[in-house]
Amino acid sequence: MSNANHTNRTLQARNPRTGEMDYSFEVTDEKEIISVVADLRKNQPAWSAMSLQERAEILSDWADAVSSSDELLQALVKDTGRYFISSAELGRLSTMVKDWLKIGETIFAEQIAKQSSAPTVTYKHQLVPFEVVGVIGPWNFPFLITLIDLVPALMAGSAVVVKPSEITPRFIAPLQKILQQVPALNAVCRFIQGDGKTGQDLIKHVDALCFTGSVKTGKIVYQTGAENFIPIYAELGGKDPVIITENADPKDTAKIVLRASVQATGQACQSIERVYIHSSIAETFTSELVRLSEEVEINYPDVHEGHIGPLIFDKQADIIQSHLKDAEEKGAEILCGGLIEQHGGGLWILPTVLKNVDHSMLVMKDETFGPIIPIMTYTDVNDAIELANDTQYGLSAAVLAGDRVEAERIAMHLDAGAISIQDCGITAYVFDGEKNWFKYSGTGASRMGQMGMVRFFRKKVLYTQSGETQGINAMGEQKPS
Repeated sequence: MSNANHTNRTLQARNPRTGEMDYSFEVTDEKEIISVVADLRKNQPAWSAMSLQERAEILSDWADAVSSSDELLQALVKDTGRYFISSAELGRLSTMVKDWLKIGETIFAEQIAKQSSAPTVTYKHQLVPFEVVGVIGPWNFPFLITLIDLVPALMAGSAVVVKPSEITPRFIAPLQKILQQVPALNAVCRFIQGDGKTGQDLIKHVDALCFTGSVKTGKIVYQTGAENFIPIYAELGGKDPVIITENADPKDTAKIVLRASVQATGQACQSIERVYIHSSIAETFTSELVRLSEEVEINYPDVHEGHIGPLIFDKQADIIQSHLKDAEEKGAEILCGGLIEQHGGGLWILPTVLKNVDHSMLVMKDETFGPIIPIMTYTDVNDAIELANDTQYGLSAAVLAGDRVEAERIAMHLDAGAISIQDCGITAYVFDGEKNWFKYSGTGASRMGQMGMVRFFRKKVLYTQSGETQGINAMGEQKPS
């Protein structure tokens, strides 16, 4: 598509609570992207020249303004149809800044001169931030997941341009207002708006890119990144399993699994989407899980009540329905839930528990992204491990066992980047520790731990010779003795 056709294009966004297309916005064309990136490049050296502490103080001012903005909160609520999680997303920024300051201090403290293998040569590293980092965000946690990439990149000294999802664009305008209140940050942090074409245009002009989204879109992102020879840090889909052993408490594990599968209406990458439970406790577990599931309420008509919000992206309802239909046709039994409900134009689905499932079914193979809990039983834990690993994904997983030692022994054999032990979905709120993505769940350096910031640096090494230097004669040919 040419720039001329791309200019002034507008998109509409659906309200997940009403189903109405009640918001429209103008797409940022490639010409404007080029201008934004050029402006950021001009401003980035001054930002990078600041101390880590100075950058943290500026980001803290921004965090204070974000946490107190009711306009921003209400926009995020309209984007996602939920209040509690939206409020938590805004509140997380302040903590993130403090956490990355501590991590950054450790990273920079390590850049001291060290003795090399040559007696007269020392070396030290210089951390050179990418000038402009691009971030393409998702719709399920539109602000929080953007922050996971945005904050450490800014703390590292990079300038950042963000393209949030076109499914959840309302929060951008109030966020830009807040950025303008912090001029030093506004100079190096910009938001653009658009769809997949906009994202592709962005990749062409930045020095590194962070992407969160589907495997299908991720492949396009990687291809465009390769054509422009830039690093891509991507978190893609997941199909997280939990293995529950015969020594686990079936009622306690039911409570854990329900929360981990259903929170955020299952619209989280680390949601539990597959359950493998020992046959000896399966009946008690399943009965308790169904009981707890039937107590879950939707947050309609009052967004401040209930447990789960609507499906943010209406097309996700089609995927969920297709998975459930496929499972039933192949012999699965739905014990509760299972219906897409329409209230006030929005789409909701209550927790849905299935049994008699197997790996021929979509619900056990493909990412569902809804509060769907399919249960398989096993008698040999090695079979459970094999089934848990029988997936194209490797984002995260969980083990619930009688004790930590048993759980860790199983966890060591799971092909995933982060394993929650004696709980599920710990990566939803703990960002310590480094993890990599396995299989199709992503590539690149960890978002967590030190690598979450180090990935935004290019590492330069400085070698210093303190001894006598040599001339060309030292390299002269010699006759063998």
